Amino acid sequence: MIQDFVQSSEHELEKEELVKVERWMIPNPCSIPKDKSLREAAKMIEHLNVECLPVVDENKHPIGMVTLPMLLNRFIHGHAEDSVAGSCTKKNHSVIRSNVSLLDISSMPSDHFSIVDEQGSLIGVASRSEILKGLSSYIQELNQMEHTAEILNVILESAYEGVAVVDEDGILREFNEAYSRFTGIAAKDAIGRHVQEVIDNTKLPDTVQTGMPERGVVQYIQGQAMIVHRIPIWKNDKVVGAIGMLIFEGVTEVYRIYERLQENSLHKKPKQSPSQAKLKESSSITLDQIIGNSESTAHIKRLARKVAKTEATVLITGESGTGKEMYAKGIHHLSPFSSGPFISLNCGAIPEHLFESELFGYEEGAFTGAKKGGKPGKFELAQHGTLFLDEIGEMPLMMQTKLLRVLQEKEVERVGGHQPYEIETRIIAATNRNLNEMIEAGEFREDLYYRINVIEIPISSLRERTEDIPQLVTYYLYAICSKYQMSVKVLASEAMAVFLHYHWPGNIRELVNTLEKLAILVDGNTINTHHLPDYMRDKKTVRQESSDNATLMKQARNLGDEKERELIRTVLRKTGGNKSKAAEQLGIHRTTLYQKMKKYDLSEL
Repeated sequence: MIQDFVQSSEHELEKEELVKVERWMIPNPCSIPKDKSLREAAKMIEHLNVECLPVVDENKHPIGMVTLPMLLNRFIHGHAEDSVAGSCTKKNHSVIRSNVSLLDISSMPSDHFSIVDEQGSLIGVASRSEILKGLSSYIQELNQMEHTAEILNVILESAYEGVAVVDEDGILREFNEAYSRFTGIAAKDAIGRHVQEVIDNTKLPDTVQTGMPERGVVQYIQGQAMIVHRIPIWKNDKVVGAIGMLIFEGVTEVYRIYERLQENSLHKKPKQSPSQAKLKESSSITLDQIIGNSESTAHIKRLARKVAKTEATVLITGESGTGKEMYAKGIHHLSPFSSGPFISLNCGAIPEHLFESELFGYEEGAFTGAKKGGKPGKFELAQHGTLFLDEIGEMPLMMQTKLLRVLQEKEVERVGGHQPYEIETRIIAATNRNLNEMIEAGEFREDLYYRINVIEIPISSLRERTEDIPQLVTYYLYAICSKYQMSVKVLASEAMAVFLHYHWPGNIRELVNTLEKLAILVDGNTINTHHLPDYMRDKKTVRQESSDNATLMKQARNLGDEKERELIRTVLRKTGGNKSKAAEQLGIHRTTLYQKMKKYDLSEL
């Protein structure tokens, strides 16, 4: 059906690439052999912090999916030791090839998909959420085409989920067949009416007012619990509508089981006071827990997953507050050292005279005041695990020399000791400084730089991935309100627009601190523009860098931009204008290439 609208041009072929399953699947997923028990599957799901787990045979061919609702059901009925092969979900599970189009599977009544190669071996997984995300991106690509409306209707009507779209006044503009079947209201009778007249307990008007997305929330429609997504539609810094997606219906039994478990365990769990509650953070953070769906964040996560499977030393770079330690923990979680400890050392927080004993440990009597029995260093504590050296650019030169020797020899000796021991530890370093400039200034050893920088993972600043801000605001504002046991607060859409334009010099750390201050000080449940700090609403801080240093940085960026522009132009000429090949040679995604071509006005070569 869609082929009628697609022209045989390179631009359209690239759109077809965008809509392939392989573009949106989660690659190289963990799986469980079919002969394992449900108890073992539950432990794996808890360790990996995932909602489902593909079940495979001896040839790595997927045969089903273990899900949390199914595990809850089987555990309640005392079947924890049953094999996963006989219990795994097959009804809502489909096996597909990686080159299949999202359009072909959008109407399939499956919640989980196992993606296989030509030999039928598992290479990826996707949920209904990934499918919807891919279709949403595809629709955005098609917005430039003449027949967008017709194609949008094809996708909406073929979707298995209910999809409703409202404008800024809450009037329904789209209401697909799936939603119509569930509510019993025909699309022609729903479109043009206010959404509250058609859908029970809908909060889509709130989404328009706040601009805050909500994913995976429970909504009761016609007395039945449903799982829904609510996503605001932004245009020119203003929310012009919202999309409501009905994900699936069968949650009643899951919640019944969950409530029974809660009743059994509630009296055992003491209630936390606000002082005891903390924002969710631990050493078991996974890459999937890092918030953000922007192209930049998705690219960094893909790179981190590739690196994690190896033992290579990693250097994570980025501004302060961008979440470098979270990525380090995510890499550790997926690495061969995941069963060992994750030990963190902030190189900028240790006095120079204590650095050696802190890193390598010391023997009893090594110096005045040394503990009886000595003390293990960070390398010892991180044995068979990961040692995270944060702010490594602050490490003294003398310690850089000693660290280089340790990394080369794979041996550590305590201060005052005489017996070196071998280390088996993965090193992940991080810095917010330019190490190349430090090398030129003689402040950082060049040989150490090449030893730690086997693979570099650059983390984008928040102002470079503003698409992630609404999701970050939703998550942290809810977490902060829960921490202080207060009613959940939301941002008005005008306030969210200010958040999107503010340049966030402190990145995510500044965002969280700002939200915490607003949550505590604002009396009502809605945070409006006048509640925001003056500096956030100041056009100088929002639209431009305000210091002389920022001006110099801008000039430096302009010089870099000119080189980048010329490089892209050269590669495009070599590939005859083929965007896919050019992006591959440049090592960037096609979407990024399009953005840079638009930025540098390279539409015509």
